[in-house]
Amino acid sequence: MGLGTVLSKKMRTTPPVRFVVISFLILILIGGLVLALPICSRSGQGTRLPDALFTSVSAVCVTGLSKFDTWVHWSAFGQVVILLLIQLGGLGIITFTTGFTLLFRQKLGLRELSLAARENLQGENLNVSQLLRMILTVTFVAEGAGALLMALRFVPQFGPYGLWLAVFHAVSAYCNAGFDIMGFLQPYGSLIPYAGDPLVMVPTYALMLVGGLGFVVISDVYYNKIYRRIKGQKPSPLSFHSAVVLISELVLLALGMLAFLSLEYDNTLRGMNWGDKIITAWFQSNTVRTAGFTAVDVTQQRDVTTLFSLVLSFIGTAPCSTGGGIRTTTLVVLGATVISVLRGREETVIRHHMISHTAVYRALTIFIGNVVTVLVTAGVVLLCNSEKHVGAMVALQEAVAACSTIGISPSLTPLLDDPSLIALSIAMFIGRVGLVSFGLSVSVRHMGKPGCVMPEARIIVG
Repeated sequence: MGLGTVLSKKMRTTPPVRFVVISFLILILIGGLVLALPICSRSGQGTRLPDALFTSVSAVCVTGLSKFDTWVHWSAFGQVVILLLIQLGGLGIITFTTGFTLLFRQKLGLRELSLAARENLQGENLNVSQLLRMILTVTFVAEGAGALLMALRFVPQFGPYGLWLAVFHAVSAYCNAGFDIMGFLQPYGSLIPYAGDPLVMVPTYALMLVGGLGFVVISDVYYNKIYRRIKGQKPSPLSFHSAVVLISELVLLALGMLAFLSLEYDNTLRGMNWGDKIITAWFQSNTVRTAGFTAVDVTQQRDVTTLFSLVLSFIGTAPCSTGGGIRTTTLVVLGATVISVLRGREETVIRHHMISHTAVYRALTIFIGNVVTVLVTAGVVLLCNSEKHVGAMVALQEAVAACSTIGISPSLTPLLDDPSLIALSIAMFIGRVGLVSFGLSVSVRHMGKPGCVMPEARIIVG
């Protein structure tokens, strides 16, 4: 039996969850080894393997934390490698989470309202290969359109190099990665030089929003609203999932913008005209939950603004998207559960629909898992950097940035030692792959024999 046959058989028999984890690990390892090569650094002297691996983890897990300023340290070839890792990481996440989930749900039928292809693409008979082709189409069309709009600003300023700037930032924004190559203007400055500039802010915002909504919601809106209108048919209602995602997204964006505008009006937004202040606050309300780009100096924010941003970062984006966090739907389910308990209900109800106990348990598990991961990571950072007088809030920012794959850091990452980088790498991997693996594993129902019925026990809580 040949090696190819053995590998092919192994891939067919490997559980999807394990295949996802292995594929990400392989991509991270290859990326780290390549980034360590001298050709990838601007100095030509190579990069320490731990630092290269950390950058690879951050790129593949579309986080944005970095030991170095991307433009200052990495050569043009190194930047291309990072961009490829971001694109492969982003596409891999979408492909595996959406593709496998829809495939499994489709096979299992409509046992409950879920993210199944039949439910979200009502009336559209799409197999997995068609679905993945659509994902690629949406990805490259969105990134291409965003790059063209950004090029209108960058090309007049920087000539042909402006095209590379536009492409890099379009891909980074859509994949919610947050990497930038603006270090030649301001090292570690992200998009601060373009705060209030609509030709940069608006495309970046739109790409982060589309990537953060998830392909399931985008396809639902397209087929049930836009496509049916084009065909002269009456639009169909959006799925329950899409409606919850869109409503929660609008609420969080509005609250974020109002909070940032009111808290930073005379601080980091000082000196801007009203229009620029609104655009910047509007941008920040989105980026703290998605890519991690920033249009202001986060180290100069008020503490209350930082705390509010941490909450938004912890929440993150929608399921089956390029973003991270506990997910907006998790927040909605937990919030509805709390309200139901306070009202004396035994069932969780959202918009006159009962949410299954399984979904509530998943939401609770994801929430607790993220809290534990954040606290452990912050503890490791504090423990390993006690001589640097790292504050608890700063360590918490770093931990949330890693666990939620947001990447907005208080400039602490370049100062961290190897144990801290390892802790952050594990947190990024768990935040991106661990919870995804959990979601995929619980989406497959094992239709075996029912388990033993356990006696009920009573315990006093609260």
